[in-house]
Amino acid sequence: MKQIEQIKEWGGYLNRYTHYANTCQCEMTFSVYLPPQAATQRVPALYWLSGLTCTDDNFRVKAGAQRYAADYGIALIIPDTSPRGDSVPDIPERYDQGKGAGFYVNATQAPWAENYQMDAYITRELPALVEEHLPLLPGIRSISGHSMGGHGALVCALRNPGMYRSVSAFAPICNPSLSPWGLACFSLYLGEERALWEQYDAVCLIKAGAQIPTEILVDQGTADEFLDAGQLLPENLKAACKLMELPLRLRMQEGYDHSYHFIGSFIGEHIAYHAQVLGLRR
Repeated sequence: MKQIEQIKEWGGYLNRYTHYANTCQCEMTFSVYLPPQAATQRVPALYWLSGLTCTDDNFRVKAGAQRYAADYGIALIIPDTSPRGDSVPDIPERYDQGKGAGFYVNATQAPWAENYQMDAYITRELPALVEEHLPLLPGIRSISGHSMGGHGALVCALRNPGMYRSVSAFAPICNPSLSPWGLACFSLYLGEERALWEQYDAVCLIKAGAQIPTEILVDQGTADEFLDAGQLLPENLKAACKLMELPLRLRMQEGYDHSYHFIGSFIGEHIAYHAQVLGLRR
């Protein structure tokens, strides 16, 4: 774990690191915002999973989350969205497959399986690494994300009971087994066995009985260009949660699109939600 950048913000530090990831068999880059409270004590962590085409840089530059993390004393852990490197398989002409589109699954199909183990990286290797080397409270985590990363946040929480204290999402791909983005990536990384797809589909996991200890918070813009395109399917998430009596707060935000303008408008409320569950006060 090598630190390659440090920027002071809101009394804390935005750091960037590289390390060799055994799960993904390549060098990975991630960012961490350590709030000022981390100078004297261990703090809980909020993991942020970004969407298609993003790296760790998008959220840390565009969302404005650090000021709220500093207020509450919560660290932000911001991984990349896929493995990287010259030896990592890719489809350069496709923005929604390959590099930048790891989809937070453990790939089973060649040539993707060797590197595209993003579920294991996010839920196992990265938490172990940062909790060993940074002033974080072991095991005290929450998770959030946007679009593909919103899918990842929901699935990571549903697949790993007790790992995260709370989960939220912005415009998540709720039912990827039925979404064009999900269909493309799942068939590429996981093959044609739909039962395996359902293990990485929030709607399917909820219908199968997966639980989360707290209410799920989801914000969705009504002017999101991918909403009418059938990519996100929040109505399917709402129906599944109602069926299984799983608490969901789905907020349809009038006039907002899919961009970081949308995320920046509500990220403070999401961090406040996670901070409340984690027992933090401003």
